[in-house]
Amino acid sequence: MHYVVTGAAGFIGSRLVGALNRAGISDILAVDDLENGAKAKNLASVEIEDYLDKREFLSQLETGRLDGGIEVILHQGACSDTMQTDGRYMMENNYAYSKSLFDWSQEEEVPFIYASSAAVYGPGKEFGETRENEDPLNVYAYSKFLFDQYVRKRLAGSTVQVAGLRYFNVYGPNEAHKGRMASVAFHAFNQYRAEGRVKLFEGSDGYGDGGQQRDFVHVDDAVSVNLWLLENREISGVFNCGTGHAQTFNVVAAAVINTAAGTEFSLDELVQKNFIEYIPFPPQLVGKYQSYTQADLSRLREAGYPGEFQRVEEGVAAYVRELLKA
Repeated sequence: MHYVVTGAAGFIGSRLVGALNRAGISDILAVDDLENGAKAKNLASVEIEDYLDKREFLSQLETGRLDGGIEVILHQGACSDTMQTDGRYMMENNYAYSKSLFDWSQEEEVPFIYASSAAVYGPGKEFGETRENEDPLNVYAYSKFLFDQYVRKRLAGSTVQVAGLRYFNVYGPNEAHKGRMASVAFHAFNQYRAEGRVKLFEGSDGYGDGGQQRDFVHVDDAVSVNLWLLENREISGVFNCGTGHAQTFNVVAAAVINTAAGTEFSLDELVQKNFIEYIPFPPQLVGKYQSYTQADLSRLREAGYPGEFQRVEEGVAAYVRELLKA
């Protein structure tokens, strides 16, 4: 029986495959779209049983070739470009494709764990997993929001596990292929290596320079929640996946610089020494930017998740140490 991981060559997907391997699982069907061939190296260090293009995978599901052969679907694949304006592509790739996998899993009674996004909350300040808190700002966020709605309407009638994870700002190894959509920590590290400084946005939405706050979560902590759901298949629902603590971009930059340089400078010292530079807030992001996110973990904790999440000072530092080895 195959463990299916979609988006398996991507950021979270590849780390999830690696974690399954460490748990003794290698009968993995990796599903992805390798038009961006740079992602392939994320699979080179892990063990899988087979690989299928995402279109071929869907075709085989529809023709029944995989009936009875799948243990679980871990659906991590999606277009995560929040600046993508092609709504037709986004809805076909993120919404329609996800619906097809979900519908098949329901018919075949196969557990279905999927990636949602904190982008569904938009500019709000409340992050509980309820409809009144959801206000997507772009078509990416809307595609995730609409699929969550599709799932919610069918949860009561489901006889098998269905769980969605609303990832907050994930960072960590295996994200280099994401380009502009890679994490703040990744871009800060590359800026520091290239220029000896990190560029952050000036203040916006009432926040000071570099003071915008996000819930930054290490990819391996996000993977741990997926594994916990695999072990507890009686648990269904849509859950936030973050640390539960908002931290500033300044804190991320400081963790990157101090780890890379082997220093212990304060934020004020980093600014005074020009290690951090504040640049104008881009006008094209006005009204389309989440200046604050913080996962409400109440529902996840009530479901019984016992794991802890790394704060930026710990998680980003560990990530930078890995980047320095590359």
